[in-house]
Amino acid sequence: MTNWTDIAALDDIPRRGARVVKTAHGCVAVFRTAQDRVFATDDACPHRKGPLSEGIVHGTAVTCPLHNWVIDLQTGRARGADEGRVNTYEIKVENGRLLLDTTRLTARAAA
Repeated sequence: MTNWTDIAALDDIPRRGARVVKTAHGCVAVFRTAQDRVFATDDACPHRKGPLSEGIVHGTAVTCPLHNWVIDLQTGRARGADEGRVNTYEIKVENGRLLLDTTRLTARAAA
């Protein structure tokens, strides 16, 4: 079951940029690529909890602003690291609006 929540307009996020969305279940970083693909992950890098939303978006990855860890936005895995992963969340664009599936957020908050 999905629980789609309207969180913003696509144009609220610059190309190759990100924004933080505060939900009742925690903060989510929402990324937009140069090709207008969108991704949603936890905002904290698995390395030292750096704010991924302040990182540099390139391709389908973001580089953490603290220690340059590269996080794959599709899988949440840290590239080139032995360990490290952030949660990813389903997100889609409909009529220029970003819809976030908050099902996993709700489950994470209940755990």
